[in-house]
Amino acid sequence: MSYVIAGLDPTPFRPLYGLDDAALAGLGVVRVVADSKPGFPCRVTLEDAEPGESLLLLNYEHLPVANPYRSRHAIFVREGAETLARHIDEIPEQLAARLLSVRAFDRYAMMTNAEVVGGDELEMTIKRYFEDPATEFLHVHNAKRGCFAARVDRA
Repeated sequence: MSYVIAGLDPTPFRPLYGLDDAALAGLGVVRVVADSKPGFPCRVTLEDAEPGESLLLLNYEHLPVANPYRSRHAIFVREGAETLARHIDEIPEQLAARLLSVRAFDRYAMMTNAEVVGGDELEMTIKRYFEDPATEFLHVHNAKRGCFAARVDRA
């Protein structure tokens, strides 16, 4: 089963790039500087920021549906990120190195399955979940801090 893991489109984040801290605070966004690697995963590039890089910490609605699973959470976006990651049949290093929560959803965006796995088990979990024809897409979250990490779709 072929799959794709893609980063978030940078378009909605572009207006935030370069704003001063006061303007960001007015929008509920915080600028942070990475002080370790790993630790600051960009949701556009699906890479961990290098120490010293600036990121925006903001609330993002990753499951904008009209059902009980509608969801939003904090994410990091590298300030100035433009290159949308796209991994076909490949697990990004950022995910492979973390403890993850994988959630399967049907075409109505209702959760049908979920489990916590090590990043080294993610590919096997993706393939197993997509064996079920009712699984439309997957959401991957970092298990320890719970942040949305990426969406997985059939390729």
